[in-house]
Amino acid sequence: MRFHPTVIIGAGQAGLAMSRCLTERSIEHVVLERGEIANAWRRDRWDSLRLLTPNWQSRLPGGCYEGDDPDGFMTMPEVIRRLDDYAAAIAAPVRTETTVVSVRPTGDGYDIDTNQGPYRAGTVVLASGACNIASVPKCAAGLPGRVFQTTSLRYKRPSDLPPGAVLVVGGSATGVQLAHEIQASGRQVVLSVGEHVRAPRDYRSRDVKWWMDAVGLMDQRYDEVDDLARVRRTPSLQLIGAPDRRMADLNALTDAGVEIVGRLADVRDGKALFSGGLANHCAAADLKLDRMLDLFDEWAAARGLDRDVAPPHRFAPTRVPAQPRLALDLAGGDVASVVWATGYRPDYSWLHAPVFDRKGRLRHDGGVVDAPGLYAMGLTFMRRRKSTLIDGVGDDARALVEHMLTCTDRIAA
Repeated sequence: MRFHPTVIIGAGQAGLAMSRCLTERSIEHVVLERGEIANAWRRDRWDSLRLLTPNWQSRLPGGCYEGDDPDGFMTMPEVIRRLDDYAAAIAAPVRTETTVVSVRPTGDGYDIDTNQGPYRAGTVVLASGACNIASVPKCAAGLPGRVFQTTSLRYKRPSDLPPGAVLVVGGSATGVQLAHEIQASGRQVVLSVGEHVRAPRDYRSRDVKWWMDAVGLMDQRYDEVDDLARVRRTPSLQLIGAPDRRMADLNALTDAGVEIVGRLADVRDGKALFSGGLANHCAAADLKLDRMLDLFDEWAAARGLDRDVAPPHRFAPTRVPAQPRLALDLAGGDVASVVWATGYRPDYSWLHAPVFDRKGRLRHDGGVVDAPGLYAMGLTFMRRRKSTLIDGVGDDARALVEHMLTCTDRIAA
């Protein structure tokens, strides 16, 4: 059995950032990866996806973006190359094609079984990602057998879908991007939307992510919000990292021909049934958008930056049909596919430790898991609003390494 003071599970941006920070503090460790470096980016993303954050915001510990397009948006091959290059530059001790089968606590650490043999560690970092399993509602079981179903983890391109109309369920960044792409391929798309977060790609001649970074929103800490559980459930911003910097809100989708309906409430007798609350959800999203823009304007005015950016403006309210569709016949033949863009959850089925709440969620305090020597990385709003982003894992890794150093008996070689 091979012993390492620390074992990191996962070689995506979170695991690699943790590896760099451990190396900086001379803590010996190994990174176990079930596939290749950046495996989820390689296997679980659709072909046309680009990062939603500008290239300059792909900062990692000891490595900033050095290309010639800082305001562009990386494609998936570019993200993979970025992480491959970073792993090589920091000499990360990654063991690829090493699938973790189980992690179990021992008296003074953890036993880790893998397809390449056993490991033992004083501390373990769970950096396997927050998006391992697609969250599909139970009503999916009621879809007629003739309707093809897929999730945003399995979807690759419109041509993989059978001919016919498509129902996309979910109004976050993923849902609006897939709806736009599938509609542009010539298929009629119906997009089912519940609570969502509307956002512009650009505001006052700056990217919205620039504003969020500048005013401190991305650095907001988990212990600074009133209802952390609700914040962690908030959908991602309706954004697309397109070279033309287009807006990806519901108005843009309506202009492209997508039909917008309310939240999917149930599937019954071959019909998809939608909530009648579409107008309320859109009004709430418009109100939140205006509040965010007010924050940007106040910040710019307080720092005398009004002359450096374009004048303030507001976006037209979301257009809602006078009588949105409340039901869609799935048995009649027009709708051939349903794409579930209804979120994700991590997979810790291999973790055999009493660290889960009654809903199966990992109990942790800013990434410090409720078990000695166990840590998490890359989870939604784990320590900061940016925790799941490439740009956010470095700060989280540094904080967790500092916590590890208070447990020197577990990380001693």
